Amino acid sequence: MRRETPLLAAIAAFLLAACDAKPKEPPPDLLKNEKRQMERAKAVEQTLDDTAKKRMEEADRQEK
Repeated sequence: MRRETPLLAAIAAFLLAACDAKPKEPPPDLLKNEKRQMERAKAVEQTLDDTAKKRMEEADRQEK
């Protein structure tokens, strides 16, 4: 019984430490900032493409 007491106390301490009553916070979205930057970059790219297309159309109209 004396040899089992420290082992049981260690197991009890481990179980009590493992059963934390606080709710866990959800993990942070590590790629959230990168996703937002990619969306911004795509929007800028679309704007540049639209502007280039308009300039090309305007240049074609002026050549005629």
